[in-house]
Amino acid sequence: MSATVLQLKTQHQYQHDTMRADLVTELAARYHDASAADILYAVLQEKVAGDVALVSSFGAESSVLLHLAAQVKPDTPIIFLETGKHFAQTLSHKKKLINEFGLTNVLEIKPDQAIIQENDLKGDLWRHNADQCCDIRKVQPLKAALTGFDGWITGRKQFQNSARLRLPFFEDSGTHIKVNPLARLSLEDITTYMEQHNLPQHPLVAQGFPSIGCWPCTHPVTADEDVRAGRWRGQGKTECGIHL
Repeated sequence: MSATVLQLKTQHQYQHDTMRADLVTELAARYHDASAADILYAVLQEKVAGDVALVSSFGAESSVLLHLAAQVKPDTPIIFLETGKHFAQTLSHKKKLINEFGLTNVLEIKPDQAIIQENDLKGDLWRHNADQCCDIRKVQPLKAALTGFDGWITGRKQFQNSARLRLPFFEDSGTHIKVNPLARLSLEDITTYMEQHNLPQHPLVAQGFPSIGCWPCTHPVTADEDVRAGRWRGQGKTECGIHL
């Protein structure tokens, strides 16, 4: 690649990054006091952030975001990262929500099997390198799945742990616009919404799992802990990597 071509590509990328950052600032100001439903309508119907997908783990609180999205646009692209390490209860919960909410565009994304064979042949990489396990089973597959999208919707909330206390509605990931419509909802808000709409509860919640990921790295929590304290317990790890 010639120096001129490389310079042009770099300049184009800089302009694209600047435009995305400016749009995030504009959206944050415009929807500063908006409700989760209003933000989802603006994003899914009015496409204020371009083409977006919704990424869901179909975990403990996922039904709220999925139900809200279904009311706005039931054919919203929904990305589910099938890591091969999910609880059986999560997979059954996923089927139930898809059927009850009428979700018609759920994309099941799996890790590259060649990479799995090379790095996790025995399936126990999580025991000695959880970061790498998350990278090849979640981060890399999601990066590939988001190609062609301008942004993606998450179900993150400020109350979930101390690292998310300042979570905004819109943020710039460096490559995409990330939309967090539930950011300001409290646990009480989530519970109330689920009760009002009679939403199905993930079977493991009643067993002390308020946050649910892959089975090897998810543990129950006590009443005085953050809801995500059971994720990667004892490892000093709080995120899988897709939000870093």
